[in-house]
Amino acid sequence: MATEEISETKASSSLLATLREKLALKPMWEKLTWTWKPETKREAGDAVVRNFVLHWFPAKVSLESLSWGYSFWLGTISAVLFLILTITGGILMFLYVPSVERAYLSVKDLEFSTSYGWFLRGLHRISAHLMVAVVFLHMVRVFLTGAFKNGRKAVGQNRPLNWIVGVALLLITLLLSFTGYLLPWDQLAYWAITVGTNIASSAPVFGDPTRFILLGGTTIEQATLIRFYVLHCFLLPLATFGLVSYHMWRVRKDGGLACTEKRYEEAKKQEQPAIASKTYSLLGITGGTAVDVQNVMIDDEEDKVPSSPYLTVRLAVVTLATTIVSILLTLLVRAPLEEAANPAVTPNPAKAPWYFLWLQELVTITTFTVGGITINGALIGGIILPGVLVAAAVLWPYFDKSPVSSIGRWFPKERKWQNRVFLIIVAAILILTFIGTYMRGPFWEIYMPWQEWEQTPRRF
Repeated sequence: MATEEISETKASSSLLATLREKLALKPMWEKLTWTWKPETKREAGDAVVRNFVLHWFPAKVSLESLSWGYSFWLGTISAVLFLILTITGGILMFLYVPSVERAYLSVKDLEFSTSYGWFLRGLHRISAHLMVAVVFLHMVRVFLTGAFKNGRKAVGQNRPLNWIVGVALLLITLLLSFTGYLLPWDQLAYWAITVGTNIASSAPVFGDPTRFILLGGTTIEQATLIRFYVLHCFLLPLATFGLVSYHMWRVRKDGGLACTEKRYEEAKKQEQPAIASKTYSLLGITGGTAVDVQNVMIDDEEDKVPSSPYLTVRLAVVTLATTIVSILLTLLVRAPLEEAANPAVTPNPAKAPWYFLWLQELVTITTFTVGGITINGALIGGIILPGVLVAAAVLWPYFDKSPVSSIGRWFPKERKWQNRVFLIIVAAILILTFIGTYMRGPFWEIYMPWQEWEQTPRRF
């Protein structure tokens, strides 16, 4: 045994020496970038070890994980959008003044005075809206493929926990966008936050205290702006970064994306039975058949490829495509800026941010009068029903009894009914959002998208 270990050590030293010699002959630029474009399998393995950024990824990834059609790379797109938001937000912090007297004017200067300020603000706004949509779609994809369930009996695998982390990230993403909505301090922002916090105040026991803490009082003023600014620029981004890091680490800990589970299921059918006359124990091979262990072996050469360059190239493509789409949308859709916030002038209609409009619609639907008693729709539609949906999302992985064979597959027959129910809920949310966005006019009346709103006087 000692001789074999010495031989292996010499072989490793020889390979390392060869690699060093090869690197020494390369130009400086290639020395810095060789980990992103390795020329051999040996270099591909060393690239992950030697590159700080590539430490996020395993040395090899499965071909199923790299496919475009399984995950649509929605998780990566979300991370890229968060990076864009971090960069643009950091620059905007130098130009924005969190004061009720100067906030609106500083945003107005960005739009009309600062060179390319409109583009910077627009890119930040578009990326924020896209991130809300993409994180939601990412959650939909995970549910439909059953990727929140544990598969093989791997040590430390806990996909239900990572699903809960994903639900928390969706909620934090909504809060990030919500807190940023107030910062322009115009009429759109002021009254959207008013509607949103009024719905939150309907929660029993904790509603009014929560609204008071968020606003820093009973009205939206300087204390509110400072609170939202600190939450938006520091606390929530910090929480997002921490959870995203843990989320990615758990993906690796859980054995990669759930689509790899079907590979292990196929391998189980081909596994070789243990030799009947032998027992495999911790200390070696003994006679008898008291302990029977069977291993599922997968050919890495056939199923997996090096992370560099296969994964890194796809990451570069996704990053570039996401950035280009965000820039194009910024150029096509200018960020709105209405009149300065005025508590004395109520817009008609006053709407919540678009991603909370489905809640506003639920509040309207669940507000009704029975026997002269008005049922509070803000409590039922704004608190109870969304609370039930969030609780169901968190607990569902522990109640889902679908077989392991359904994990990592699009629309498996075994999960037909629960996927249908889930899609009905998603469709209902999207329909209510569309109605609230395009069909609600003055006095919250229904208007067809092609109808003009009636001109109504402002309410003072």
